[in-house]
Amino acid sequence: MKCPRCGSLTDKVIESRPGRDGMSIRRRRECTECGCRFTSYERVELKPIIVIKKSGKHQAFDINKVEHGIRVCTEKINIDPEELQKTLINIENRITDLAGAKRTITSTMIGEETLKELYKLNPVAYVRFAAVYRAFDNVGQFISEIEKIARESKNEK
Repeated sequence: MKCPRCGSLTDKVIESRPGRDGMSIRRRRECTECGCRFTSYERVELKPIIVIKKSGKHQAFDINKVEHGIRVCTEKINIDPEELQKTLINIENRITDLAGAKRTITSTMIGEETLKELYKLNPVAYVRFAAVYRAFDNVGQFISEIEKIARESKNEK
């Protein structure tokens, strides 16, 4: 495992335990070069999930694309990296469930599942992601989405 700080490929596992989902193993690691501690997740690799894009094209599902979109919309928002990682795991697990035995899913379903998880993580990140994903083209759409969040949070109290 490559150290995120120094790039060294030598580390030792300090602790291993099952992930919360029961489908992965969480490992705490320590770089033997610089002493940096970091977390990795290990999971069984299944037949790849195929994403059916809006254009009709097919491509392999890549959680890194979802992660990039989330990182862009959470930029400059103070979110715990472990919470962000849990969110990504939740999205990936949900997509795996939705893809089922056929191992196919639409890009729309991925976007909607990402929005659901971002809503739980941070409302500002949710609105930022929704603005791009749903292609907001006027201020009214932003206001409508924010009012919806305000109504829902008011109803939760």
